[in-house]
Amino acid sequence: MAEEEPRKKIPLVPENLLKKRKAYQALKATQAKQALLEKKQRRGKQLRFKRLESFLIDSQRQQRDRIRLRRLEVKPHGLEMPDEHSLAFVIRIQRIKGIGLLVRRTIERLRLRKIFSGVFVKMTPTTLKMLRTVEPYVTWGFPNLKSVRELILKRGQAKVKNKIIPLTDNTVIEEHLGRFGVICLEDLIHEVAFPGKYFDRISQFLCPFHLSVARHATKNKVGFFKEMGSPGYRGESINQLIRQLN
Repeated sequence: MAEEEPRKKIPLVPENLLKKRKAYQALKATQAKQALLEKKQRRGKQLRFKRLESFLIDSQRQQRDRIRLRRLEVKPHGLEMPDEHSLAFVIRIQRIKGIGLLVRRTIERLRLRKIFSGVFVKMTPTTLKMLRTVEPYVTWGFPNLKSVRELILKRGQAKVKNKIIPLTDNTVIEEHLGRFGVICLEDLIHEVAFPGKYFDRISQFLCPFHLSVARHATKNKVGFFKEMGSPGYRGESINQLIRQLN
């Protein structure tokens, strides 16, 4: 049998040192718990401050919208048709967090649910009132035939059976718009550029155009507005913006 190894002696620690070590550990645990509690309190205060700040910003935005809409009712000349054009292109360039219910519903009726999306609308007194309602959040103007053609050829899409498909096949256009006399892409471009009695049906067939904007656009607002311009009506200058974002 192998010889048993001699047992190692565990060094004894003095009792007063053990008490000091235990007291030090308890002190550190208390300090850590206190630091965690203070961190949670600071985080809660910051969160409450951010919520309050967001609420105040939303309230100010809603108040401005109410004042602006009231002025439109008092001064009806703001709803006069700015020109004899029959077609407008609307681009949403602002976020709509915290806006009033009327403005939000108007944006949804215009199908501008996503920022930097655009739609064609037929100019009527009703659509002009809608554009004036959402004017601080969109920019709009009158596109020419070249802009309409470039947008539809490059970014034209349609929603067919809950699927979004590009407009690359005349068969799809004829199948869904043939009863309106639109059988090919050129007919579609003509009907959009020169709105007729079936314009609403044709515009509903087209999906909103998702335009190309740099990723830093929403973060660098100063450079973004300097590059794109301010919201609101811009007449035929909208063609330059379409070429820039297309």
